[in-house]
Amino acid sequence: MEPTSSVVAELKPQPEASAPQSQSPPDSEANYKRRSAFLSHPHTRLGFILAGLVILIGVFFLWRYLASYESTDDAQIDGHVNSVSARVSGHVLKLNVQDNQYVEKGTVLVEIDPADYEVAVAQARAVYADAQAQAAAAGINVPIANVSTSSQVSGAQAGVSSAKAGIAAARQQYEAAKSQAVEEEANNTKAQNDLVRYKQLIDKQEISQQQYDQAVASAQASVATLQAARARADALAAQIEQAQDKLAQAGADLRTADTAPQTMRATRARALSAQANGDRRKAELDQAELNLQYAKVIAPVSGVVSNRTVEVGQNVQPGQEMMKVIPLDEGDLWVTANLKETQLKKMKPGLPTDIAVDATGKTYKGHVDSIAGASGARFSLLPPENATGNYVKVVQRIPVKIVFDKDETKGHELRPGMSVVPKVWIK
Repeated sequence: MEPTSSVVAELKPQPEASAPQSQSPPDSEANYKRRSAFLSHPHTRLGFILAGLVILIGVFFLWRYLASYESTDDAQIDGHVNSVSARVSGHVLKLNVQDNQYVEKGTVLVEIDPADYEVAVAQARAVYADAQAQAAAAGINVPIANVSTSSQVSGAQAGVSSAKAGIAAARQQYEAAKSQAVEEEANNTKAQNDLVRYKQLIDKQEISQQQYDQAVASAQASVATLQAARARADALAAQIEQAQDKLAQAGADLRTADTAPQTMRATRARALSAQANGDRRKAELDQAELNLQYAKVIAPVSGVVSNRTVEVGQNVQPGQEMMKVIPLDEGDLWVTANLKETQLKKMKPGLPTDIAVDATGKTYKGHVDSIAGASGARFSLLPPENATGNYVKVVQRIPVKIVFDKDETKGHELRPGMSVVPKVWIK
């Protein structure tokens, strides 16, 4: 029985173990009094007030700072992509650039075999020279034809006038000859009648033989004179007919000469046609020379060569893309920031912008250039249709173009497609 009582005695709580529990309330009360005294102290209250003011001021400035800009991580650098293509067909003889090489504007990138185009230029030059000679000859004929036709017209007009004058003169002479013939006929009639009377008298021996002979001679002379007058009148009538024939010929010549303006126009037209043919041959020569120049493909802008697909020995066709040149100079790069429509309330062109570029770890200066005319969804291949009745409002994003300030991109370290985080300061 003693061992059991010893075990029970060991299991009973000892007075030393319970002593600390009886001392804890005085310590807690002392701590409470110390805290109460600390909290009720004026300096402590002042410290809490100052701390609260500092926190409020910090929150206020933090709110002011966060409200002073709009930012998005849905932004990237954009730029021009200039495709370089062949303008003529041919065999690539030489390739002067490699991928990712920076080239200046006007640098010869690719050389196409120029042999065919050199032959075409020589042929076009010879044809043009021949056309020039023909145009010069046709041009010389114009003044010659002008003088010749003018002379023909003047001569024909003079011939018509002369023929008319000849007809008038011949008719006057004919009328005079007819009058004279009538007069001579009257004289002849009188002379014949006198001869008859003298014949009767000579038979009666009333006149001398001499007088009768004179009457016979007068009658014969009168007949001859009448015949001469009639012959002269007939000759003048023939002259009138000849003058009329001359007038008809002169009229025909004049009508022929009247066609001179048409002939002159035809001559001028031939000269103009020859000149136009010369111009056409000159255009063909210019085109052949251009094709020869196009055998050397040059860089349209300064930039980095990318996506090169052409190789030496390759046959290229007009319009075939051979590479791209990405310009990196000032004005060739900009940022497209897809901002939420709720961020555009105070957005306007000219606002300053800080552009943080992930690739370089630098921040660049820029400013807002413009705001797109529609949301990005409107530019997609299949714009969303909201006519199903199950419409859910989704905040849209509007592309905003941000351009870099002067000299910000002169290091050529930025590339189109890089991710950026723009921060637009709206206050």
